[in-house]
Amino acid sequence: MSRATRLSSSLLRAAAVTGVAALTLTACGSGSGSGSSSAGSGDVKVGLITKTDTNPFFVKMKEGAEKAAKAEGVKLMTAAGKFDGDNTGQVTAIENMVASGVKGILITPSDSKAIVPAIEKAKAKGVLVIALDTPTDPQSAVDALFATDNLKAGELIGAYAKAAMKGKDAKIATLDLAPGVSVGVQRHDGFLKGFGVKEGDSSLVCSQDTGGDQAKGQTAMENCLQKEPDINVVYTINEPAALGAYTALKAKGREKDVLIVSVDGGCTGTQAVKDGKIAATSQQYPLKMAAEGVKAVVTYAKDGKKASGYTDTGVTLITDKAQDGVTSKDTAYGLENCWG
Repeated sequence: MSRATRLSSSLLRAAAVTGVAALTLTACGSGSGSGSSSAGSGDVKVGLITKTDTNPFFVKMKEGAEKAAKAEGVKLMTAAGKFDGDNTGQVTAIENMVASGVKGILITPSDSKAIVPAIEKAKAKGVLVIALDTPTDPQSAVDALFATDNLKAGELIGAYAKAAMKGKDAKIATLDLAPGVSVGVQRHDGFLKGFGVKEGDSSLVCSQDTGGDQAKGQTAMENCLQKEPDINVVYTINEPAALGAYTALKAKGREKDVLIVSVDGGCTGTQAVKDGKIAATSQQYPLKMAAEGVKAVVTYAKDGKKASGYTDTGVTLITDKAQDGVTSKDTAYGLENCWG
């Protein structure tokens, strides 16, 4: 049975002052006899720091970590920034977790470069640090990375869009994340590679940043349509941005003749593929990232063996309109494996 355990009031106050969500610590004991793998792990603390605690992707990641922590009989401490990009909050969370005696920290960096000094300090104190979903810059700043191959995710939807266009001239809008964010850069570059175009190609008629937000995605699409009304392919950083683009296109009566492709594979986004709003999406698996991360920390706690390098946690193209030469699965599979 699990029980909630409070951090000291001083740590909670520190978290509140810097804007990071209050740290929570859940003790997942092994007293129920859930398996020998938990034996001796009861005092091990694992930290999970996500970009936010509201995005369904990170909600599912937290669920995966909680389930794995319970199975392993370890204590899970969680924290998140107040918004995507809250590096200060993540730094404070790392400091608080290290002070609380965590054996390892799993983190989805909001700022891949700015978080590195705090990670290095944690590692210097013997804490295993694993990045989930988003690599640090440099990637070697952490002990290991468990993530989707975001370049491959982009390539899959790029190749799909190219095949679906069936030789027609493309006028492409890219609705991106934000400058310099590694996940956004990798997905964008992967899409271009999969579609077979390079930056600066005449077929790329509009690029706008959305922050992965639905309302900003709608505004970005409206701006692109003003610039180039004949856009017929839209790449989006994620499914909220895709649904924003769809809303803007529908308002112009263009929702039927513009191909939208995206990345994430959340349940809302996958349903949008089924409903015909999005043509295809690359599905990733946050629950698996977190579960594998927790297991890696437990292994480190038991025998000192550190996880290292990059572990690909998988990506699958989801569409109900398969294209020759592009491997995909339908939305029935996508909805069985979606998150959020």
